[in-house]
Amino acid sequence: MEAKDKFTLGLEMPTDPRWVNVAQMNIGEVLIDHAYCEQKAATSCISLIIQYPEKEKLVDVLMPVVAEEWNHFERVVAELKKRNLKLGAQRKDEYVEKLNALIKKGGSREQNLVEKLLMNALIEARSCERFKLLWKNISDPSLSDFYYKLMVSEASHYKNFLLLAKEYMPETYVDNRWRELLAEEAKIVSSLQARGDRMH
Repeated sequence: MEAKDKFTLGLEMPTDPRWVNVAQMNIGEVLIDHAYCEQKAATSCISLIIQYPEKEKLVDVLMPVVAEEWNHFERVVAELKKRNLKLGAQRKDEYVEKLNALIKKGGSREQNLVEKLLMNALIEARSCERFKLLWKNISDPSLSDFYYKLMVSEASHYKNFLLLAKEYMPETYVDNRWRELLAEEAKIVSSLQARGDRMH
């Protein structure tokens, strides 16, 4: 079991552990929200490929991520069906909205790309942290195993985005901007109510 604890995500603010207790009582709502998170992750990668087709490394790295995220979407929908639940409508994601407000406007094409890559890295890191909490604490053994597998699969995604950012801007620039965003993300998490019917 030791290998399962080796996920270092670098987040400054841990999720309130009470989130899992509430999430368990609203697991259908969490799964619906989670499904859309996976769909949006795939869509975000597709958007980056479309916007930056000349970035060969980016295209090569993100193409398999698109397939993986869409597979996760299908797997979450399958979990809903096992519980006789429907996908339902997409919900407002206040966490992501607040993160997007941090994106710097203007700058070079590469700076704009790095902002988007770091946003994706933050969202992936937070999602993986929540998967870890669900794996370790949820009472349903089937869902615990489900979220462990997703955690393992997702753990490398945020690192991929960080490495890509360093392909297109100097490492010191990326590291400094990453630290700034981690600090701002911590403020966002602390300001938001830990809703048990959302993944974020």
